[in-house]
Amino acid sequence: MEAWGIQRVGISAVKASILHPGEALIVPVLYVVATPIGNLEDVTLRAIRVLKEVGLIAAEDTRRTRLLLDHYGIQTPMTSYYEHNKTAKLAYLLRMVEQKDMALVSEAGMPGISDPGYELVAAAARQGIPVVAIPGPSAIVSAVAVSGLPADQFVYLGFLPRRKAERVRLLEEVARETRPLVAFEAPHRLAAALEDVLAVLGDRRMAAARELTKLHEEVFRGTVSAAREHFREPRGEFTLVIEGCAPAEPGEITADIEDEIRALQEKRVPAKEGVSLLSLSTGLPRKALYRAWLALQRDR
Repeated sequence: MEAWGIQRVGISAVKASILHPGEALIVPVLYVVATPIGNLEDVTLRAIRVLKEVGLIAAEDTRRTRLLLDHYGIQTPMTSYYEHNKTAKLAYLLRMVEQKDMALVSEAGMPGISDPGYELVAAAARQGIPVVAIPGPSAIVSAVAVSGLPADQFVYLGFLPRRKAERVRLLEEVARETRPLVAFEAPHRLAAALEDVLAVLGDRRMAAARELTKLHEEVFRGTVSAAREHFREPRGEFTLVIEGCAPAEPGEITADIEDEIRALQEKRVPAKEGVSLLSLSTGLPRKALYRAWLALQRDR
């Protein structure tokens, strides 16, 4: 496969340059800068320096970013770059970053993660413009860290779909995922989202982190049904961390295996042959599979 963007390590530590015989050509850089998710003190020293030194800041919310810049005495020019102008603004930003360093910031957290930025980063990389991440605050990582749920691995779902049918479909797709599920949700959709989580995933343990790092920060830990009762009048932005599906016990006939049995029965595969196939593919004992086969056959 042809590489569409190779960037050497070390560029984040020193200014990028392309060396030619007898000269050094400085190459502008696109910095992807994480900004506070609430508390203005949650910004790195490196992020402050970069925001001061770049020639332009592309901001998702210029009013929100202005508060940060004013707080730290940063006078760098800004231009807006958000969901509804990202296509029209792309060519302009690429021209700008070819001339001078640029910082990309979102309303909060790391740009490109459920925020505008992906298209600019991809286009800059295709044009050979170095793209450097300036790490920092993250609502996703913060919520998982304080959730009290296992954090070795997790599955990030982004913002849950607005429409019920799409939301239910997504939840059904991850219903048997054993790793914790992390999702963003707005306050006016929280009640409906928790109803669907309860209906599709069951009454699992979960944490709901509200207004992380802000004045009214709250972390609720409990079950889905308890969260639904607790947040009767939700306010603020939520990050949900939902317990994964309990792994199947050895030899357990899972819903997936039951679906496979039904599919074989619908094809009129003989029980002996079907059980043998399933035993080979699942490693489960034939006796357990045969009992499940007969039980599902009686229910048909």
